[in-house]
Amino acid sequence: MKNSIRLIYVGVMGCLLLAGCSKEQLETSPTTSMSGTSLMANGNAALVPLNGIYRSMYTSGWSTTGNTHQCFGISAYNLMADVMGEDMVMAAQGSGWFWYDCLYNVKSRFTSSTWRSYDLWNAYYTWISNANYILAAEETMEGTSLERGYALGQAYAIRAYSYFMLAQSFARTYKGHESEACCPIYMEPTTASTKGQPRSSVKEVYDLILADINKAIDYLKGTTKKHASHISYDVALGLKARIALTMEDWSTAKAAAKDAIGATSAVVTKVADFAGVNSVGYKNVMWGAEVIADQSGMYAGFFTHMDADAGAYGSTAQKRINTELYARIRPTDDRLAWWDSANSLQQEKFKFSDISTWLGDYVWMRVEEMYLIAAEAECRLGEEDAAKTDLMALMSKRDSNYTCSKTGTALGATTDEWTNSLLEEILIQRRIELWGEAGRVYDIRRLKQGFKRTAAMGWPASAQLSGRPTDDPENYMWVLTIPQSEFDGNENMTLENDQNPTGDK
Repeated sequence: MKNSIRLIYVGVMGCLLLAGCSKEQLETSPTTSMSGTSLMANGNAALVPLNGIYRSMYTSGWSTTGNTHQCFGISAYNLMADVMGEDMVMAAQGSGWFWYDCLYNVKSRFTSSTWRSYDLWNAYYTWISNANYILAAEETMEGTSLERGYALGQAYAIRAYSYFMLAQSFARTYKGHESEACCPIYMEPTTASTKGQPRSSVKEVYDLILADINKAIDYLKGTTKKHASHISYDVALGLKARIALTMEDWSTAKAAAKDAIGATSAVVTKVADFAGVNSVGYKNVMWGAEVIADQSGMYAGFFTHMDADAGAYGSTAQKRINTELYARIRPTDDRLAWWDSANSLQQEKFKFSDISTWLGDYVWMRVEEMYLIAAEAECRLGEEDAAKTDLMALMSKRDSNYTCSKTGTALGATTDEWTNSLLEEILIQRRIELWGEAGRVYDIRRLKQGFKRTAAMGWPASAQLSGRPTDDPENYMWVLTIPQSEFDGNENMTLENDQNPTGDK
């Protein structure tokens, strides 16, 4: 039927998850479709596939064939990237979830469909494929311009976000590596018979990311957000700020962050007013997943891994803050409450809203991040007064005694070498503020710093990565291998020519 949107299983790329479906219904067959559904009937039909994509962003059990307790979408991937750095100390192996990420012991497992290579590749390309089905109807989509814009803008933003995260996971960082191989690009609906594409360059992928996020912003301007999980105008601007920061495009990062601050209704909030970081209803939240009772991941969820009081993974594999970073928090800073000084600095920042029902919303973007992006970009542009103003917009809500007279942009070769510059100060506050939220290793990579793990930081000997080149910002430790399934099904990629290094260099 004209203007229907067909949602199908996309080979190894996985299945669409429809909002409100049971686990059995999530296991869609290759012929599952929404035939006969007008894309914009009553202004809401297009939200069904969109809601399905968003649901999969916090649902476990679909992106891999195993290890599902550590594979539950965006929050899982942020946690993965956090334990790969130096600031979130994993005190023990516990049940093993995220421990192999922490040890950088996943790359050799690319032949398996139960480990990170397959998990991330499958998840992001599933989101891309499903976004492409919506975008394919762009010319014939029914509805008002705002209704169409709301659906199309989100689809473009989802595709931009997915390629952005693929680029950060399967290639080295943008600046200086523009000509290196990144990932294949698909801009049309795909089926099991779609011809596989070769790896595009890092620059080509980022060119698409920028084009998509700009289209998303254009479409979403003037629309009204219908649900906390949806990417709205302000969130799209926030994603653009993140992308530009990674590309070292300081002017664009500054402008996008400032625009996001101006567009959002979210405001910087005191620590006590968003306790547990577990509700999309908090006044500082721009984007997140509202998790209702029948959608809880139970053991396969973020708070299970973080909240030690739940008696699950968060207690057997405690997540603690790097003691050297903790020492940088002033005695009058309210964020000290995020870590238990009487219990080896175990985290108290992320807590279930209701342990008995495994409830807690996932927060994916807070407005505080936008002030930190703006401050960093302004500092790098030599606009130090503006940078301090944006930094103070955050810090005035964290520490009433905070002041900053630092200057300059010097950074140490590794993240534990202190320079006392203004840029370093902004980054320190970013490390503290976004601990557990931003995926620390992504920052380490874009900053082109190395890092160390030591006993003095609180790291157990088994996780100190002794003899590994973590002090080399050009290493391949944090560039994932491409899953074997891609080579098995893509005639334009070969294991010999297209696989990322399986070692550290």
